[in-house]
Amino acid sequence: MSTPDVTVTVIVYNDAERLTRAVDSVRRQTHANIEIVISDDHSTDATPAVAQRLAAEDPRIRHLRLERNSGGCSAPRNRALETARAPYLMFLDSDDELPDDAVELLLAAHREREIDFAMGAVQRIRTDSGRRSTWMPHLVAERRTLDGIEADPRLLFEHLSTSKMYARAFLDRHGLRFPEGIHYEDQLFSAQAYCLAKRFTIIPEPVYRWYVAPYASSDAASISNQRHKLANVRDRIHVQHLIDTFLAESGHESLREDKDHKFLKHDFRMYAGDLPYRDEAWLTSFADLVTPYLDTLAPGAFARLPRAERVVIQLIRDRRLREAGLAARGLGHGVAPRRVTTDAEGRTYWGDRIPSSAWARRELDVSDLELETRPFPSAQFRHEITEITRGPGASIDLTIRTYDPALRLPVGPQRATLLIAPGGRRLRVDLRLSPVRPGVFEGHVHLDLAAASLPLQGFTGIRHPLLRLHHQGLTNTGLLLAPLTFPTLTTHVPHHRLTLEPEGHGPGRLQVRWEPTGVTATLIRPAVRRLARPRVKRAARLVASALK
Repeated sequence: MSTPDVTVTVIVYNDAERLTRAVDSVRRQTHANIEIVISDDHSTDATPAVAQRLAAEDPRIRHLRLERNSGGCSAPRNRALETARAPYLMFLDSDDELPDDAVELLLAAHREREIDFAMGAVQRIRTDSGRRSTWMPHLVAERRTLDGIEADPRLLFEHLSTSKMYARAFLDRHGLRFPEGIHYEDQLFSAQAYCLAKRFTIIPEPVYRWYVAPYASSDAASISNQRHKLANVRDRIHVQHLIDTFLAESGHESLREDKDHKFLKHDFRMYAGDLPYRDEAWLTSFADLVTPYLDTLAPGAFARLPRAERVVIQLIRDRRLREAGLAARGLGHGVAPRRVTTDAEGRTYWGDRIPSSAWARRELDVSDLELETRPFPSAQFRHEITEITRGPGASIDLTIRTYDPALRLPVGPQRATLLIAPGGRRLRVDLRLSPVRPGVFEGHVHLDLAAASLPLQGFTGIRHPLLRLHHQGLTNTGLLLAPLTFPTLTTHVPHHRLTLEPEGHGPGRLQVRWEPTGVTATLIRPAVRRLARPRVKRAARLVASALK
């Protein structure tokens, strides 16, 4: 057999349903001189039969089956790497795909100049909505060749091994293999590859399609989506220790602050968004696991974070766990704390007390948020639904509490509006917020979702109500937080099934879902979609211009 140019390893475990899709994406590559190794981690479903069928259909495919299940991605990749015949190597997971020209593009980068690996953009595709986005787009925005990771340490954030094509000689020269027996092996492998590579090339074209299932069941969720497991936290921290040791031993200690910043901004941040949904016992164990490691990180790594993220981290370190959950609900959304405290020097701190240590005062100092002075339209408030009661039909009654920690609002009742806009058509309901005590207001609103005006073709999608404050001719629109758990309400409005439910992730908003039913779903929407296709639109424009 002739030597292939590239070996693409497809790792699989009990994924017979999606294996064919993954392998077919490799078989369709525009560069055809490739070897495809299906590395099966001792599957117990129909995966072996599917792999054997695929190998019988295409002589470029080999089926490699491990003698026992390893429980991870490393062993099947390493076993395939031992038998790979090509000078260049790529890795693909069985639930993902390669774009048709991925091999051609990355191989061209290798043939253009001598490099240790080439990497391209990763396209993330949500399995629930089909929405596509680019993973770490700022890092792959332009074509460039770097003489080592020190030229752009931000690349430590792009820790996927699957977005790259490696020179076999580079991996063998350094004995670089995937660490077995641990999860998050990509993070260690990629950190080592970045540091050991003398030169590598980045291309902006997509070379990998990563299918993300954010709401998969616990058993089916990917490792990174199993954040509810404390073992998951333990594994992630263990890998960070291994990376730290490697940086020190390989002479790359100068990258430590960049790597620590990546851990705080990416790894810790993933857990931070889930904190409101965890119980006290879980939070206590989480703090026990992460706090000792946080204590080892470079101080400069904390200073590079947004203030809201620093607050959550410090509240965890100070064992103010319930408050950490409250602070985490506002991450990325400009949600104010319920209360702030000012010291004798005029510094403002998150919460109802002045922190006791100098470090805690630095981290919980929210003076830079300018809660008292920023323009009213961008001022930070906190709006929470404290009670939800079902009304007749598709209506609900809400009790809303607004926190104004900087006392921006005048004494007395405040005018507000509840907003929700399905299909781009806004439903407004006015309400009055009455003072409860300084900095706290409360009001009640009756929201009848049957009054929302929907497009003729119906509306499919999710919306979250917002709260708008009115003051001296100005408005301020902010997030409306809901109880984290409450009974789901399902009802019908004209031609639609309507569901009100907790958001279940992120800040935890009231989530309203519309799904067309009847004729709207079976006839009207399909017809409108057909008319909206680019080809139909072009034909309509041609006809219109001909009739002028």
